[in-house]
Amino acid sequence: MRWSKLFIPTLRENPADVEGIARQLLLRAGFVRLGSGGSSFLALGWRSLGKIAAIVRDEMQAIGGQEMLIAEPDMASIARGELRSYKQLPQVWYQLRAESMEACSFDLSGDESYVRVVEWVKAVLQRCGLDYVTVDGAGRSFVVLSASGEDEIVRCQGCQYAAKVQTAVSRATAPAIPDIEGDYAPEEFHTPGQKTIADLSVFTRLPESAQMKSLVMVADGGGVLVMVRGDHQLAEAKLRAVLGASELRPAKPEEIREWFGADAGSLGPVGVKNMRVLADEALRSRRNMISGSNRNDYHLRHVTPGEDFHPDYYDLRQAARGDLCVRCGGELEWIRCIEVGHATKRDKVDLHISNESGIEVTPAVGSYGIGMEQILRASVELSLDKDGMILPAAISPFDVVVTPVFYGDEKQRQAAEEIYHACVEMHVDVLLDDRDERPGVKFKDADLVGIPYRITIGKKLAQGLVEVVERRTHQASDVPVADCAAFIRDRSAA
Repeated sequence: MRWSKLFIPTLRENPADVEGIARQLLLRAGFVRLGSGGSSFLALGWRSLGKIAAIVRDEMQAIGGQEMLIAEPDMASIARGELRSYKQLPQVWYQLRAESMEACSFDLSGDESYVRVVEWVKAVLQRCGLDYVTVDGAGRSFVVLSASGEDEIVRCQGCQYAAKVQTAVSRATAPAIPDIEGDYAPEEFHTPGQKTIADLSVFTRLPESAQMKSLVMVADGGGVLVMVRGDHQLAEAKLRAVLGASELRPAKPEEIREWFGADAGSLGPVGVKNMRVLADEALRSRRNMISGSNRNDYHLRHVTPGEDFHPDYYDLRQAARGDLCVRCGGELEWIRCIEVGHATKRDKVDLHISNESGIEVTPAVGSYGIGMEQILRASVELSLDKDGMILPAAISPFDVVVTPVFYGDEKQRQAAEEIYHACVEMHVDVLLDDRDERPGVKFKDADLVGIPYRITIGKKLAQGLVEVVERRTHQASDVPVADCAAFIRDRSAA
């Protein structure tokens, strides 16, 4: 393709109103433009997404995946109506959208398909040239570490344990002060206007770690009371997993008043009989804490979990800064990242088939995703320099850009056309910069868009040579004109 015929609106400066170096560079390089609906992919960006999609298809076909035009949420409902016998399994279905891939697997039993598709996700990311981190939790996520990422993980500096913040398991810091010793009965006291843990901490002159936070949640239509330490936050992903809930939300004010006879800010577990009470493990063995009394503007002191109320204990809190690793006791660090893929086992699926014995069983179901836009953005984050992007050859919009210093010069133009057509014949993705621009502009644009190789046709043409520059290393090689296309083909295939 020819540069003069493509719409590649490059910019000289980073957009000031756009956050993140990858987004800035994709805009500067003319890969995307921002609109009311998000990113619009222009010619170069669409070609890169197309190459990522080709890798996805290639790897999916290798494991027997079937491409369909079905949204991922509908795959299970279609399977429910059509899959009836073990003879139809295993099945792996997937759908490619403009910016992402969604897939489901259905297997008679065990993790065979799940493991196979997880390995497929890894193969896609490896072929795209990504240095990723595998994060376990409620499923498996694949992330690329990035200071401008939307997600955050917790990672141990010692054993390299990594998990999403919402599902990370950690060893809680000790309470700010020891619990009051003694076997006291709960005692109500007046707390006018004190609605938050922070308010109570000031009012009682006790740290937040001496308080209990009461959270009323609605899981699949039913109420549940969740207790966490005052300085901790509930991890809804953990609670959802514990309850096996399809739907989970905070209770509405009117629901809280109906169930407790009081408003949020004055709630507590003592005397609650109309719903299940759960408590985070950090409350186990605590004594003489403060909680709401289920009476507006009143709280209870000397509340002891396990004596004054009897909860079911689970790990329900978010990991907090200062926590230690539960595996090795090492320090935990919080790192921003971009999620590029995920794989999840789906436990609650209303799908039944007959096994070899004619008995109705529930098959194992997996849910998977690849973020193709995220892969492109993460690739930019991982590999760039002061001049622009350095895209991996596998997902670059072109393998090589042919750049005659002066396209108006007849000999340079003829050599450029010869190299261009030779590349086309060898199935090398080639872009010919046929613009009537100054050499510096062409070189800056070529570096900015990150194409792996640039063939410069200039003074050395008199010796029958051109200069091939590798974008990543800036290493230059003098290559005969006749050998240029094969030189690029061999290196692109390596």
